[in-house]
Amino acid sequence: MPRKRPHTITDWDPEDVAAWDAGGAAIARRNLIWSVVAEHVGFSVWSLWSVMVLFMPSDVYGISLGDKFLIGAVATLTGALLRFPYTMATTRFGGRNWTVFSAFVLLIPVTATIVLLAHPGQPLWMYLVCAALTGLGGGNFASSMTNINAFYPQRLKGWALGLNAGGGNLGVPAVQLLGLLVIAWAGNRQPYWVCAFYLVALVIAGIGAALYMDNLEGPGVDLGAMRAALVNRHTWTVSLLYIGTFGSFIGFSFAFGQMLALSFRDQGQSAAQASLHAAQIAFLGPLLGSISRVYGGKLADRFGGSRVTFAVFLGMIAGAAVLLAGGGSIALCAVGFVLLFVLSGMGNGSVYKIIPSVFDAAARTLPLDEAGRAAYSRSMSGAVIGIAGALGGLGGVGINLVLRQSYASTGAATTAFAVFAAFYAVAALVTWRMYLRAPQGALRRQVDSKVSTAMRVSGSKNSMTS
Repeated sequence: MPRKRPHTITDWDPEDVAAWDAGGAAIARRNLIWSVVAEHVGFSVWSLWSVMVLFMPSDVYGISLGDKFLIGAVATLTGALLRFPYTMATTRFGGRNWTVFSAFVLLIPVTATIVLLAHPGQPLWMYLVCAALTGLGGGNFASSMTNINAFYPQRLKGWALGLNAGGGNLGVPAVQLLGLLVIAWAGNRQPYWVCAFYLVALVIAGIGAALYMDNLEGPGVDLGAMRAALVNRHTWTVSLLYIGTFGSFIGFSFAFGQMLALSFRDQGQSAAQASLHAAQIAFLGPLLGSISRVYGGKLADRFGGSRVTFAVFLGMIAGAAVLLAGGGSIALCAVGFVLLFVLSGMGNGSVYKIIPSVFDAAARTLPLDEAGRAAYSRSMSGAVIGIAGALGGLGGVGINLVLRQSYASTGAATTAFAVFAAFYAVAALVTWRMYLRAPQGALRRQVDSKVSTAMRVSGSKNSMTS
């Protein structure tokens, strides 16, 4: 068993089967549970404005459809960019400590949202600033995933990372479902009940993390690991794939409800009716996508992350084709989006399985001892998880901006769906080329060209623990 001080664990080695069976698994599971809780609430806050816009009739708030897409894009952008510093935060401050802070700091944007929506007619920039602050919740993903990656052995990373991320992703449909209940109960003019619920949830998540989570001492993600990851081509290929999967998930999560509401308005419904009917459907996509992420990770553990990812992108091309063929049909629109949500969720899990697999294989080719190889694999995997998570979030920005431009130019989303289908085709080709056609040869050439960098990273980690 690893030595432990109050809320700090030393000598953590999840690959030690005896220590894992003697209590390590229980420790990891406890940290995973509260990591999921905190990340779940963080995701809800991040996607809060995807619900708030349903409570903002244009004639009351003076916010157009294009403005609403822009609000979603800003929230997505800040959440993506904050994943870079959040990736290194658990190493600098400790996984437990940062989880506590990252939960409590979200009380600020949630409170600001209540104040802002209570006073309609404010200038657009105020809504954009408030939405940007909710992006702090998007940063939670990177710190949470980097932290849980360190707790679990290689053989269980696909399942653990999939469960952690899937539980966090469930925050998106959770806030949308809560918005639906509030609209059905109190109408589309009282969004404060949604925000009040999350004020309580954030306090519970922060206190739970403080009581039950641990900090890990030892190798982690620092600037050296981030620099090494930035010059590794696998960082960029995996990030491209994650833009296609997670970018689609979070981008569509912000946009789906707005598009449905617009379709219902086109059928002659009032703003209140359109919001209610859109909310009744919109949460299903993120819900199924969040659940499928866990199974995407499990399938990747069994069949390999690259195989599952390749199949996912082929399916997403089909999903985009359904949207292109659907025209103005709400039924086909819902079917196409649900298919994209489910597949993007699976792809989120499978892409994140590729990361530790690639760097574990790379570590085994390096002229280092076992401790050095473990330090290299852990630090590089954590760094790439953060970078890919940030760039994947930027894909959500692109989704909202492309949709905004498509509506502005043609009054419909058809052009946007064609762009998405083309991107999924490129991602499928990259997956096949990099990780299916000749993965071992490609990986070996990559490792050979980066051995000196890897040794510097591992050396810095060893010096930290000596």
